Amino acid sequence: MRAPIGHFDNARPAPACLDELTTPVADAVRHWRGSVPAEQIVYVDTDPEWADTATFVEHYGQDLLERSANCVVVAGKRGGASTLAACVVLSTTRVDVNGVVRRQLGARKASFASMDTATGETGMEYGGITPLGLPDGWPVLVDAAVVDLPYVLVGSGRRRGKLLVPGKAFAELPGAVVVEGLGVS
Repeated sequence: MRAPIGHFDNARPAPACLDELTTPVADAVRHWRGSVPAEQIVYVDTDPEWADTATFVEHYGQDLLERSANCVVVAGKRGGASTLAACVVLSTTRVDVNGVVRRQLGARKASFASMDTATGETGMEYGGITPLGLPDGWPVLVDAAVVDLPYVLVGSGRRRGKLLVPGKAFAELPGAVVVEGLGVS
């Protein structure tokens, strides 16, 4: 199959390659309930050495730079309580952790979660964290610009491989809240 964006040698509907995904991501695809059919989520096999955005677009298509999103895990703290959440922003922006995220989580302080926390809590590899298959109850803050794109490239749960997901599907993820201005230049 031809990928809807980018130049990939190996693109397949995600439900046809669950063995390539981490368990939580495979479960999310297997039990997909959005208005976008699961078959429209595409898995592309990629070299893990080219996982970082600049190198990735050099190998798989410069057009991906404007169509890629990062998913990062943040921790909001208020008093003794801590809330983990995911933030999805275009890769050309950064997450407004101290402003938008802190207010959305009702936290006094917000910061990026440590690598051990992010990977341990999600069951995904660092550098491949995706909003599909996150733990139940997590807020998933999605920048409105991500939802507006026809297709978005995100992690697959591993450093090897990526997912191409219709933008509107991000708004339907469990716990999703679409937020204007989450990603800033």
